[in-house]
Amino acid sequence: RSSYSCCYFLLPCCFFDFHGKYSRRQSKKTQYREYLDFVAQVGFVCGFHVEEDCLRIPSTKRVSLIGKNRTYPPTEYALIDKQITQFIHNRRTCAVVTCDRGVGFKHKDHCDGVCKEPGSELPEDETETSGTAWMPGFQPREKVEQIRNCASLPREFVDDVVLNVANLLLNAAPQKSCSNVQGGNMNTWNRGESLSLKEVAEHLNKETLKRLKSEYGGLQTLLKNNHQVFEVLNGRVHIRDWTKEKPSSRTKRQVKHRLSAEAFKTRLCWFFIHHPDGCSLPSESCPYAHGTEDLR
Repeated sequence: RSSYSCCYFLLPCCFFDFHGKYSRRQSKKTQYREYLDFVAQVGFVCGFHVEEDCLRIPSTKRVSLIGKNRTYPPTEYALIDKQITQFIHNRRTCAVVTCDRGVGFKHKDHCDGVCKEPGSELPEDETETSGTAWMPGFQPREKVEQIRNCASLPREFVDDVVLNVANLLLNAAPQKSCSNVQGGNMNTWNRGESLSLKEVAEHLNKETLKRLKSEYGGLQTLLKNNHQVFEVLNGRVHIRDWTKEKPSSRTKRQVKHRLSAEAFKTRLCWFFIHHPDGCSLPSESCPYAHGTEDLR
C-alpha cells in the first residue's frame, strides 16, 4: 500500500491478524497452512499476483510469499486503496465481534473476503483519511524493544537472588547428598532439597519479587538463566549436580577444538566459591574455573 511500485517479500512466522492473534476457522488444514493462505489472501486483496516459495533454511517456518506484479493498472490505484481500507476495517470489526460474542460467533468465512454486512460500511472519517491512517488505533511495537528476559538486570541483584535461593535449597530439610570419589577419598556433597517455584518465591522479599514481576518469566527465567547453579524441572527448583550431567554427543575433533580454545574457562565456578562443600567435580573436569589462576 506504500506505492504502486512497491514489491514485497514475506516470511510468515507467528500467527497474527491485523488486530491480535489469528483465529483458526478451518480444521481440515494445519494452522500453518491456513495462516499462509490468509497472508496470501491479504496480498491478493492488495492487488498482487502472490507467489509462494520454500526457502532452504533450517526452520519449520520456511514458506515465503512474494508480491512482484500488480493485478490492476495504476489508474485504478485509488479504487483498490479503498478496497484495502474496507478489508482492514472488516477484519477488525470481525475480531471485535468475535471477542464480544465468544465461541458461538460464526461469521461467514471469518471475513475471508472483502465482506460486507449491514452497518459494516467504512466510516466517513476512515474513508477520508485512508491515505494517512491505514488503520486507526493500530499501535506498532516500539523501535527499540525493552529487554525483559532478566538479562538486563544488574549483576549484583542477580547474584544476590542466586545466592539466596541456593542457600534456601541447601538448608532445606531433609538434605540430599551424593557420594563422590576425589583423590581416593570418599566425600559427601550436599545437593540440598528441591522446592517448587511458589515455595521459593515465598521466601524472597517483596521488593525482589516486584522487580522480577516486570520481567517475562520472572523468577523462573532468572533461575534458568543461571543454569550453572540451578535446574528447573516441572516447576521445581534443584541444585544442579554436575556429576550427573551427561556428556554431550560431540566428535573427538570438536572436543579437541573446544579444549584448545582460548575462551575455555572464562567464568568462575559458582560452587567452588559459594557451596559449603565446594565443587562436586575436580578442577580438570569442571567446565568452570576453580580460582582466578584457572581462568583463560
